[in-house]
Amino acid sequence: MIRQTEILSTVRMLQDENLDVRTVTMGINLLDCADSDIKNTAVKVKAKIMLKAGNLVRTCEELSTKYGINVVNKRLSVSPASNLLEGKTKSDALVLAHALDDAAAAVGIDLIGGFSALVQKGITPGERVLMESLPEVLSNTQRLCSSINVATTKAGINVDAVKIVGDIIKKTANATSSDLGFGAAKLVVFANIPEDSPFMAGAYTGSGEPDCVINVGVSGPGVVKRAIDRLLEKYPDSSLDEIAEEVKHTAFRVTRTGELIGREVAERLGVQFGVVDLSLAPTPKVGDSIGEIYQAMGIKNIGAPGTTAAVALLNDAVKKGGAFASSSVGGLSGAFIPVMEDHALAQAVENGYLTLEKLEAMTAVCSVGLDMILLPGDIQAETICGIILDEAAIGVSSRKTTGIRVIPVPGKKHGEYVDFGGLFGSGTIMAPNCMDGSEIFVNRGGHIPAPIQSLTN
Repeated sequence: MIRQTEILSTVRMLQDENLDVRTVTMGINLLDCADSDIKNTAVKVKAKIMLKAGNLVRTCEELSTKYGINVVNKRLSVSPASNLLEGKTKSDALVLAHALDDAAAAVGIDLIGGFSALVQKGITPGERVLMESLPEVLSNTQRLCSSINVATTKAGINVDAVKIVGDIIKKTANATSSDLGFGAAKLVVFANIPEDSPFMAGAYTGSGEPDCVINVGVSGPGVVKRAIDRLLEKYPDSSLDEIAEEVKHTAFRVTRTGELIGREVAERLGVQFGVVDLSLAPTPKVGDSIGEIYQAMGIKNIGAPGTTAAVALLNDAVKKGGAFASSSVGGLSGAFIPVMEDHALAQAVENGYLTLEKLEAMTAVCSVGLDMILLPGDIQAETICGIILDEAAIGVSSRKTTGIRVIPVPGKKHGEYVDFGGLFGSGTIMAPNCMDGSEIFVNRGGHIPAPIQSLTN
């Protein structure tokens, strides 16, 4: 049982360090909304979202006032929309997308995830319809986000699906060229996608989840950074294992705070509580950066030798602290490295210290993968496919989640600066050291088989 006095004491201790609940995300299963007529499906989808989520924002705001903890984002995730598109057309997919987007707006939430397909082993007609509709869907909706799972450790990598997705990313960016390709920022490609992550753009409600569930994402990079600063002020010669211990203790306190909010939201709404996802997700604001944590540890220039080890240390300590704090830790829970959304990482790219290849190495030990990466607008779809395949291979072989959210910016070249503003931040366009040469490999298609470590039965 969580003692509220213990958590409130922690909250008071951390109030000056910008601790917040980054997102309260309600997951909703929409399978019972399926209908042979897409218009009826759309009506049922809107009705169920309004029924389940109508009081979500008000409840979060009341608890923010009660506990003095800011709930930054209120979001929804739904079961994969591809399940509602079997036997349907691309125009039907757009009808469903607008229904989801309109329902999200009606209940006042920020983003809605779950316009998704799980194609790691094969592609059904409904999943193909969903994927092929994405350029039009993501350019004509405001809040809707999409995720495509192309690989798992058990199934291997579906290269045929990767080929489709690489082309879709290019088309989505071009369809939103007036917004610098921003549509692609609402699409994540995954290996080993989690069913319960509350963070966008990859949130969806998996088949093992309840009909309605509350998942909470707590993010405290500023809190962790200042905890390390205090330790090093007092003990300047602290070793790396002592830094890891300080991160664990901080992650413990942050997780307990998040669980308090999540459980009370769920209780007030009469739905099941799911997980606390303790993911150190940065924002562009100075003082809310993952990169600053690595610098506090002693990595002066992010991207220098030792950076990957620093990522591994932080990720492991966060997971250990969170797991000790709660039996309901889930989602991704670790360190994110979204380049555009982290001013220190973006600065390292601008300075030339942090390359795409070094980021790929860092993704082998972080919680996600290549996230919010700007690419030249003229990059080939096959090159994007190669990037996806490399990241998927890391996830499949390491039995971890890896995600790829890359944004080819129409009309822009390597080294140019792009600013999306707000939460999505800004950054310098990156490019692989070798921009081509994998086309034949990618176009062979088929599957990359599951690794031998998948045979664990």
